[in-house]
Amino acid sequence: MNQNIIKIAIVGPESTGKSTMSKWLAGYYHTIWVPEFARGYCENLAADCTLQDEINMFYGQLALEKELLPKANKLLICDTTFITVKIWSDALFGSTPEEVLEELPKHHYDFYVLLDIDMPWQDDPLRNFPTQREYFMQVWHQELKAIHASYQVISGIGVERFQNAVKAIDTFTALNFNKPA
Repeated sequence: MNQNIIKIAIVGPESTGKSTMSKWLAGYYHTIWVPEFARGYCENLAADCTLQDEINMFYGQLALEKELLPKANKLLICDTTFITVKIWSDALFGSTPEEVLEELPKHHYDFYVLLDIDMPWQDDPLRNFPTQREYFMQVWHQELKAIHASYQVISGIGVERFQNAVKAIDTFTALNFNKPA
């Protein structure tokens, strides 16, 4: 693993613009982004998601990130992390698989951009909880605090949201790595 790469995770509840933000940030920083493995996986499911599917998505996200890390230019932008697997497993099945819990502390992200729920809900067949965005925002805060993550909530719509994310990332990298990204 390249220790010189700064890993930035773009996270948040459903319909907060994580994929769009990840693409924009990767373009801005002239690097690549790790797409959300679960999206493609779930699009191909013929039945409701199971706990085994969550485990499969966990391993898929890890493998995709590992594959793309060597191609990154200073920053690796990650469209979500497998903390999402923990959150969904807890919400849908009441617990998280032990193998996911064991791996959580082993996979460090330098900075988390937590996208706020101030954007309008966008319907999508893979989104399930339009009325529980506030709840999941609180869950994200709890999960990030539990791992002592460096993170910032990013609000705003469109370009303003993007500019707020860039400012947060630039400030974080300048303070923690003594250089702008």
